[in-house]
Amino acid sequence: MLEKKSLVYNKDNGLMTKEIIIYDNVDQLRIISNPIAWKIMQLLSSRSMYTAQVAKELGIYEQSAYYYTRKLNSIGALEDVGTALIRGGTAKLFRSTCPSFGIEMEWGERQSDITVDPYNRNHHIKDFFNEFITENSFDGLIVVGAPDPHGPYRSSARDGHYAVQLAFFLGTLTNIPREFVVKLDADAKAERVLEDRNIISIGGPGTNIVSAEFNKYLPIKFNESNFWAGLVRDSNEIYNSDSQGLIAKIKNPYSGRGSIIIVAGVRSIGTKSAVIALTNFSEQVLKSYRSEKDWALVVQGFDMNSDGKIDHVDVIAEK
Repeated sequence: MLEKKSLVYNKDNGLMTKEIIIYDNVDQLRIISNPIAWKIMQLLSSRSMYTAQVAKELGIYEQSAYYYTRKLNSIGALEDVGTALIRGGTAKLFRSTCPSFGIEMEWGERQSDITVDPYNRNHHIKDFFNEFITENSFDGLIVVGAPDPHGPYRSSARDGHYAVQLAFFLGTLTNIPREFVVKLDADAKAERVLEDRNIISIGGPGTNIVSAEFNKYLPIKFNESNFWAGLVRDSNEIYNSDSQGLIAKIKNPYSGRGSIIIVAGVRSIGTKSAVIALTNFSEQVLKSYRSEKDWALVVQGFDMNSDGKIDHVDVIAEK
């Protein structure tokens, strides 16, 4: 059995956190400590790859790469994050699940004298929402899918209530806006309010026609021929797990003003994973954001304590 925790420590007079997977079986650590296995873990910490790529990159036999990839996957050190099209077939893509691994003894806890201000957001978070804050108030629209059958697929959205979670988070960054800022996607499209606006669209393009409107402009996008087929990056990497979601930010393609943020999943649970990533794990998922005009990443939600709820999110791809 494994458990994922957070390490908190001081570094250069700053508070730092790092995720760590704790094993209760020493044999599992022996697998990771093998030199070949550890090289594979380091290689797959920066990007996802299929096993033949790993073998070529490290200069090892494919049989060895398959053996250790399978072993590492079995103990939760590597995860299957999608598939790649290879010579007419598909190959599984793997990525490291955590930056740290260890064994924990049942003693040694102590009360920390470090206090954390939950509203002291780092600069990446502030940069990400910069255009959405004017004079300390929210400047934009939050668009959710209509719960009634609508759009070309006659689909009904079931993830509109996730906007409440995002609203709580935005409340730590801005004051209450002067006007009502939430619209159904059908209303936003009919009222033609997509130009010259900052927009946060929640939900995948299959159930949110505003997300569908901007999908083709995203660095990582939903399959245009079948929105439910998964997310596509560089045309050959597909992310189609139910619990995978997208966080993307682009300039509004219809005007010279405004930005678009898409928070969406292949399924509603994927949208939930993306919302949780942006609100509960924002410092982790936005640490690579550098004020880019076009930026996106794929996250995957996990139920670490087996209670049926998403309680942890990892970044599995970005662009």
